[in-house]
Amino acid sequence: MNLTDWLGYIESTHPSTIDLTLERIRIVLERLNLNVSFPIISVGGTNGKGSTCSILESIYKEAGYKVACYTSPHFLHFNERIKIQGVAVSDELICEAFSKIESAREEVTLTYFEYGTIAAMIIFSEANVDVAVLEVGLGGRLDAVNFFDADCAVVTTVDLDHMDYLGHTREAIGFEKAGIYRTEKIAIFGDLDPPQSLIKHCESINANLKIIGKDFGYKTHHDSFDFLIESSFVLNVPMPKLQGDFQLANATNALMAVTAMEDKLPLTELSIQKGISLALLPGRFQEVKKMPSLIFDVAHNPQAARSLSHNLKAHAISGKTIAVFSILKDKDILGVITALNFDINDWFIAEIQNERAASIETISNAIQKINPSAHIKSFKNIQEAYQFASNEVTRNDRIIVFGSFFTVADIMKLIS
Repeated sequence: MNLTDWLGYIESTHPSTIDLTLERIRIVLERLNLNVSFPIISVGGTNGKGSTCSILESIYKEAGYKVACYTSPHFLHFNERIKIQGVAVSDELICEAFSKIESAREEVTLTYFEYGTIAAMIIFSEANVDVAVLEVGLGGRLDAVNFFDADCAVVTTVDLDHMDYLGHTREAIGFEKAGIYRTEKIAIFGDLDPPQSLIKHCESINANLKIIGKDFGYKTHHDSFDFLIESSFVLNVPMPKLQGDFQLANATNALMAVTAMEDKLPLTELSIQKGISLALLPGRFQEVKKMPSLIFDVAHNPQAARSLSHNLKAHAISGKTIAVFSILKDKDILGVITALNFDINDWFIAEIQNERAASIETISNAIQKINPSAHIKSFKNIQEAYQFASNEVTRNDRIIVFGSFFTVADIMKLIS
């Protein structure tokens, strides 16, 4: 089977897209007798996971290490999830890994994400990588990535998202995210407001918790920032190429992680500085075109939407802003729209082609609830919404495509 066939087959083998447990993956990995000998940095959190992984990957790559990176979801090709030296691995390697998993799993059903996670670890093991950066898919405690013990773990932020699976409070979600921390290992938390559940969990397992703003942090200058540990200067680094003030926190979390791993993976100041300056990630306030501006942002929860709002204000334009917007029905749609209500002049909405998609009626009602006089246009799909918006804008306007990875991916495919 080719990769497309494999992915279609994998999607059909487990009745649920999300099924949080480590038991199935444990059985299959024991049968595979997979030997994971390389250091692991795990990155969880509500927002900022992908950016933090990208910065870590870039730093270790610039330092000359053979670095592996596993992230999700992907935009255009499944291979984007599994990278070595910043390059997506081939279809052939993924298909070989899937074949090994299929032979080993027998009666055990695996989710799409579990297949991908195991495949990534097979590929990384066979490639003899020096370090692997693993992005947690959902939550932490019961996520497939958490089967693998991290030498250092980062939780970037804790906010309300995936509440049907993780709980309806920051305390409940914080406990789930903290599940990636390990006994006597450095546990990094990159949010100024740590949930008590996360702190208590670290105490119960004797993890070495380091909290941004308390144990480490940053001080900004015009075009650089200082990395600080316990208020003491460690080094000066250039501003991240990734846009937004919140990226400073992501970069600082990454710097704390590489500091924690210094004994196993020593670095020079130059590789750290170069790595941060070169790290890029699609779909995070990514300006694809100028005059008129086209921006992609995967913001799909209130915290990410507030960051997007901040970025839009920081990059003010003289014209209007059109949102090409769609979102999944299990997200806090009202919270996302509230965060961006004063930043958007026109809402062009459509339904994502996904079983979890919010309907046009749901999206429209939510916008009208927040702003009864909002200007809303509905379209049969997100591509049509974008094409209409493209004909509406003048050179001083901008289009912001956001609300979901699926929303952004549909327009990426259209213009690529």
